[in-house]
Amino acid sequence: MDYGTLRGIITIVVMVTFIGIFAWAYSSSRKQQFDDAANLVFSDDEKISVSKDSGEQK
Repeated sequence: MDYGTLRGIITIVVMVTFIGIFAWAYSSSRKQQFDDAANLVFSDDEKISVSKDSGEQK
């Protein structure tokens, strides 16, 4: 096996891995979990009050 064959095999392995990750990320069965993770930043229950005098957060 020469260097060119090895590079070809590595290219195919990387391409198959990329397609697998792409299919996993865009599969409809994962959509709800990704939507929940995307909205996690908005689920903070704490309110941040701002002082009128200095503009700093308390």
